[in-house]
Amino acid sequence: MSVAGEKYKAERGGTGETVKIVINALILALIVRTFLFQPFNIPSGSMKSTLLVGDYLFVSKYAYGYSKYSIPFAPDLFSGRIWASPPERGDVAVFKLPRDPSVDYIKRVIGLPGDKIQMIDGVLQINGTPVPKEKIDDYVTKDEFGTETHVPRYKETLPNGVSYTVLDLDPRSFSDDTPVYEVPPDHYFMMGDNRDNSTDSRVLGAVGYVPFENFVGRAGMVFFSVDEGAQAWQFWKWPWTVRFDRLFKVI
Repeated sequence: MSVAGEKYKAERGGTGETVKIVINALILALIVRTFLFQPFNIPSGSMKSTLLVGDYLFVSKYAYGYSKYSIPFAPDLFSGRIWASPPERGDVAVFKLPRDPSVDYIKRVIGLPGDKIQMIDGVLQINGTPVPKEKIDDYVTKDEFGTETHVPRYKETLPNGVSYTVLDLDPRSFSDDTPVYEVPPDHYFMMGDNRDNSTDSRVLGAVGYVPFENFVGRAGMVFFSVDEGAQAWQFWKWPWTVRFDRLFKVI
């Protein structure tokens, strides 16, 4: 064989190896995304101050087992969940919106199947018992001109001992007093931590009770975060836009 032939064979072999590496990497990424961890970003302020607009986080896909919504494009291969492990009260979870499964929501698990949930004068009630709500330091935000806004912040502690912070921008908002919601079997009641700026299970026509099948996974850790309005791909701005204090923050 000529030198040119040997060179052609080597080049073709090198191209083949590159293609194999790329294919294997894509398969591995698909496996990780489907069965282990999936990245999500936060587009709204409904979970402030736990999660901020511009946060990027990993969601554990195996935490609750797997449903059709665990698989990309949600093929109708089976119903319900396999290797199921129910969410715990206080988990921050990603789920498919019941009325439009193409939309992902992230909220906190407040009500379990069979629970009765209500808000009375801004205080969360679970099965007729008020959840302890302790006033702590205000949540402070700044606009583009540097003007500060102070929002009252509280620590809630659920019956299982899970504590987290909630914001209460308006103590007399329509969502501070609600009827009693009775969570159906195999469903969950989800609420945002930014109580006056969250469309959640309190709005039955928009979110309502979330079927267990619709859960995608449990939020685990913020792996990257940029200021609200900044673009994560603009790496040349990172020294000024990255929120370094939020990197690797466990949720």
